[in-house]
Amino acid sequence: MSTGNEVMHDGVMSTGEDARIFPDVEACIDCGGCVVSCKRTWDVPRDEQRISIATMLEGQEAASGLNASSGRAMEQSESPGETAVPMQCYHCSNAPCVSVCPTDSLISKENGFVRVRDDLCIGCQYCLSACPFGAPQFPDEDEGVANLVGSGGNMDKCTMCEERQDVGKGPACAEECATDAILVGTPEQISDELDNRDSGTFFNDVAMDIIFGEDASEFQ
Repeated sequence: MSTGNEVMHDGVMSTGEDARIFPDVEACIDCGGCVVSCKRTWDVPRDEQRISIATMLEGQEAASGLNASSGRAMEQSESPGETAVPMQCYHCSNAPCVSVCPTDSLISKENGFVRVRDDLCIGCQYCLSACPFGAPQFPDEDEGVANLVGSGGNMDKCTMCEERQDVGKGPACAEECATDAILVGTPEQISDELDNRDSGTFFNDVAMDIIFGEDASEFQ
């Protein structure tokens, strides 16, 4: 069941078909709440993270006048300084992982989710090499079938809480984010919300094309 455009949370504007997930890096305070909520919701093993916070340019200051405006800094090709970026599977429109998977274990569903079919994954890790966001995880590396045909066990990643969205809830990471740094909604809604906050997109044009495909034009 999709909830359409029902507003549930400042960062979760709509769920279900065509909903996307994308970070507002200027709102992220690196508290780790998203990591905890994901692990608690899905019982993710201790050594595995379906979402992580990447710290870029640690200890560095941003270009003059752009401190705490990392998205805007990136759009102006200036240094953003130290920046915390929530990294997870963004369920890309032009998903490189799907393109390189030799067994069709990874598929892009019509509703926009990128799903892993565990029974087809051979642990070759091609998806890990192709994904620019470090989303694929291999918690059972060198176990089971990986000993025969691969080296990484079955791949695991963020599901964007598809099961929660089916019953009208948002992804756990987004609903529990204290600063609404993880946005969920249509590309237009996410773009409008970033504009309302005067936040930039942080990612470059190549990454935006991978994540949003033709909808990347909403952010221009």
